[in-house]
Amino acid sequence: MRLRARALASAFVLASPLWLAVPSFAERVLRLDEAPVGEVDPAKATDYADTVLMTNIYDTLVYPKAGGPGVEPLLATEWTTDGKSYTFKLKDGVKFHSGNPLTADDVVFSLNRMIAMGQGFSNLFAGRVEKAEAVDPLTVKFTLTEPYAPFLAALVRLPIVDAKTVMANKVDGKYGEFGDYGEAWLSAHDAGSGAYKVESQNPQSETVMVKFPDYFLGFAENAPDKVRYRYGLEAPTVRALMSRGEHDIADLWLPPEVIRSLAAEKGIKLDTEAGGATGEYIKLNTARAPLDDVHCRLALTYAFDYDTTLKILKINDERAQGIPMKGPLPSGLLGYDKDLPDYKQDMDKAKEELAKCKYDPKSSPLDIAWIAEVPARERIALLMQAQFSKLGFPVKVIKTPWALVSEQVTKPETAPHAVEIAVAAVTPDPDSLLYNMYSSKVPPTWMSAEHLKDAKVDELLEAGRTETDPAKREAIYKELNKTLRDLAPAINAYEFTGVYTARDVVALPKLEDKSKQTLDNFNLLFREMSITE
Repeated sequence: MRLRARALASAFVLASPLWLAVPSFAERVLRLDEAPVGEVDPAKATDYADTVLMTNIYDTLVYPKAGGPGVEPLLATEWTTDGKSYTFKLKDGVKFHSGNPLTADDVVFSLNRMIAMGQGFSNLFAGRVEKAEAVDPLTVKFTLTEPYAPFLAALVRLPIVDAKTVMANKVDGKYGEFGDYGEAWLSAHDAGSGAYKVESQNPQSETVMVKFPDYFLGFAENAPDKVRYRYGLEAPTVRALMSRGEHDIADLWLPPEVIRSLAAEKGIKLDTEAGGATGEYIKLNTARAPLDDVHCRLALTYAFDYDTTLKILKINDERAQGIPMKGPLPSGLLGYDKDLPDYKQDMDKAKEELAKCKYDPKSSPLDIAWIAEVPARERIALLMQAQFSKLGFPVKVIKTPWALVSEQVTKPETAPHAVEIAVAAVTPDPDSLLYNMYSSKVPPTWMSAEHLKDAKVDELLEAGRTETDPAKREAIYKELNKTLRDLAPAINAYEFTGVYTARDVVALPKLEDKSKQTLDNFNLLFREMSITE
């Protein structure tokens, strides 16, 4: 997931003085922000901002379950499976924004389009689904190449598009009879059935969405009529807008001191997203000396100052941007082992491991990158510099824009020795987190900046995909969690707990009631919010 930065949707920022004169009975506008780019094509969407857009503009067969792991029905009313095939019954009467009815043909089209384009979350389905077919207008069947336990959870990443609208807007392209599969048109428009539809789109600055009045699940009283989702605003700008009441919800990436100061102002509240699916990992380049030696990696793992890191992330006595981890699996995923000890700094053990390492730390310089768009990470990078230097390593800290880091880490020779990257499970299944990070079969991405190649890890990852018994799967992921803890391809620094800063007049039910909260990234459903002014 591309890093999320700061960019709040402020109608006031873009408005003229005449706009400010609009009386109080004007449409309700919700203003919030995220990091660029905001992708509205469901076959390309991958990032945090993209997920927010997808969950409001499009619908999926299933949705992450509220209050716990797993999924619950959305467009589907029910489903059956024999382990290799899944058959879904669809809700009758669901309409796309065009007015076209949603049918099984649209589901088949959406899957085929995603796989053909080979972008976004297509890796969740490509090579796994043998075929999809419309049994009748409200029944769709998926046949898999082999049993694939994460398939049901993966469907939260298959937004359903209006096939007729896409085909009506296709131009010549590389997909034969499907032309460009509507790619050019869908970069600035939508073909969804969600509660909001795209009014305008600039992926670098703002997506504007308006209510779709025929949405089949309806809206909360005083739900926003329009949503302005802005990209790329800096923390000082966000702070000023919030203070003036010209912004409604700030992104998750404000520095703790900014959140703390805003929370002290009248009319501003804090809400926490803690779905237990996001880890903050200090990714160690296992393919580059000296970190190709496990003992050197373990030395850094013991030297890391976990307690001070958590203090840096503390907002107040009730809220913080991180909690301790017990391994690479966050607490909300299958396989999390609450009985494992929390990580603690232990310099004596760090020196013991370093003594077993084949490299001399004094002649083994380390470079630590930190993401320029998240200022709080500089402090953690400097903290690592101080601690790792005590072991004898010359350490260089480098401020690097996310766009450059995400490119550098795909190659072992250019990836830094260490960089902090947040990775979230993209579905309610541990496979969607660990497979992308640690399978040697997956082409390198920012998620796999460790470049780990380990036969046992690969074996356990494959077993977790093919085993369909939930108890046996849990045992597999617990073993994998412990194995990765021992291999230390990353320092599992903390579990990310997002803290939103919002105006009191905006009700955020999924964040304010833990029983309604779902997987990280899936909680900003605009139709459930209300603006009471």
